[in-house]
Amino acid sequence: MTEPLLVDRTDAVVTLTLNRPQAMNALDVALKEALRDTLAELETDRSCRAVVLAGAGGSFSAGQDLREHVSTLENGSNDPLGTVRVHYNPIAARLANLPKPVVAAVRGMAAGAGASLAFLADIRIGGPSTSFLMAFAKVGLAADTGASWTLPRLVGHAKAVELLMLAEPVRAEEACRLGLLTRLEDDDEQVLPAAQELAARLAAGPTVAYGAIKRQLSIADAGTLADALSAEAQAQAICGATADHKAATLAFVAKQKPVFEGH
Repeated sequence: MTEPLLVDRTDAVVTLTLNRPQAMNALDVALKEALRDTLAELETDRSCRAVVLAGAGGSFSAGQDLREHVSTLENGSNDPLGTVRVHYNPIAARLANLPKPVVAAVRGMAAGAGASLAFLADIRIGGPSTSFLMAFAKVGLAADTGASWTLPRLVGHAKAVELLMLAEPVRAEEACRLGLLTRLEDDDEQVLPAAQELAARLAAGPTVAYGAIKRQLSIADAGTLADALSAEAQAQAICGATADHKAATLAFVAKQKPVFEGH
């Protein structure tokens, strides 16, 4: 049986590949559970210092597997969208709060929850075929998998309303201009290698500081200046006690290149 999620480890970089190419990597229960549980394991895995999220074949992810969802609806479930609480919310929380950098290699279509997954990454790299589609309203649904939180932060409130309500595709160049993509490669074949190269660079950096930066920005986005200042003080107390901070400071004074160990 083919694994729904491929997990590849290269040094300190873990690449998670959504592996249902025959279905455009649509998210069925098996894939959602594998992604949720693997992310939970990576939270405390000190050998992993950066994560790449990718899709097999020519697509990133078409979002929820609607064929599977139809059977749920036809079976008369009292909670047909229970997958949001059971799968999508935990996946979104774990991606957003993962204390290490996440790079999304977005090749081809990213639709619905698939687009939402990409938006939860810290950095998104695409190619000429990349496109995003906030497809939820097309099937009578509101946003999920964190899109109501990430999208306004990436493109602003007014544009988020437009993308979610009109549900029109956003092609690669426009996505880059809006901030849905961080970087746009000239060749689709370079999307995954570029993401893995960047992840390797981040994996060689100050992992604790990266995690603290993610927490700071999350708090500052929704909070006051006082909240941000408090988060900064807490983050610097944590980072200041790391071996990486001490070693890097000594290296700077000695005019040497620092080597970060991630702790």
